[in-house]
Amino acid sequence: MAKITDVARRAGVSPSTVSYALSGKRPISAQTRQRVEAAARELGYRPHAGARALASSRSNVLALVVPLRAGIHVPVVMQFAVSVVTAARRHDHDVLLLTQEEGEDGLRRVADAALVDALILMDVQLHDPRLPLLRSLGRPSVMIGFPRDSTGLTCIDLDFRTAGELCVAHLAQLGHRVVALVGSPPEVYVRGTAFAQRVVQGFTAAADRGGLASAVHPCEANPAAARRVAERLLREQPALTGVVVHNEAVLEPLIDAFGHLGLRVPGDLSVTAICPDELAERLRVTSVALPSAEVGGRAVELLMEKLAGGAVPEATLLRPRLTRRESTAPRPA
Repeated sequence: MAKITDVARRAGVSPSTVSYALSGKRPISAQTRQRVEAAARELGYRPHAGARALASSRSNVLALVVPLRAGIHVPVVMQFAVSVVTAARRHDHDVLLLTQEEGEDGLRRVADAALVDALILMDVQLHDPRLPLLRSLGRPSVMIGFPRDSTGLTCIDLDFRTAGELCVAHLAQLGHRVVALVGSPPEVYVRGTAFAQRVVQGFTAAADRGGLASAVHPCEANPAAARRVAERLLREQPALTGVVVHNEAVLEPLIDAFGHLGLRVPGDLSVTAICPDELAERLRVTSVALPSAEVGGRAVELLMEKLAGGAVPEATLLRPRLTRRESTAPRPA
């Protein structure tokens, strides 16, 4: 393993110059810095993480706070986590994943121990109890999600309200007049999870504007619950012809359940979803994509800018896009 003295010898400078050139602690001429960086690359030299942290008072670690609560769809959460880790590595940072339901205690523990330089928080609630502490921690942070009051915070997410509106607007354009939202598990709404609430808001607002009859049905994330919801929908809304699904785990079981009840998609029933593109493509479902890679990557970029002392926007809402596939068609005559 190459040492700092090896880099110094290759670049023709002192070890201290190598340290200054790679850490940026003192001004070094561009020519010398380039020579040192080239030597480091050639030798595969990387500064010792512990020494670097001591020298800079930085850990080069980000915390990703993802409490794995009931009702969370773990595969989608992990897509966001992978995108954060990938983006962090591009900036030579590691990621500490915090999955316990610790609330304020967990945030205070990692902050007081100086384990991380900054934090990314997921599963944001409209009235999130972590907000007062987050505002007082003195550590840069980014929330993937928007609480009701985001003043003084940096937040990024898909515009879920508009996503719900887009799905209803698409169905309305096809002539559907009776629609339903099959949503997240009930406990997600009980917690006031922000993205789920905003989908409901968008769905309901768009249906009301268009004069559509609508209903919202939370659904547990299992096939048996999907069958029960399908039966209930047809019993309570016999004229139903359009469904929006915001629950990745039940999308396929729900379509299967409608089939067993004698409804063809899209011949009798049009289905749209808010879900990852790969799931929608496999099932050929019209959908609004969950841009996990873009959200996670941009959350890290916002943190890096904050760590560098730069100014960032408080709110970054990603515009949703609807992709039409074979699951939607004009309302049957």
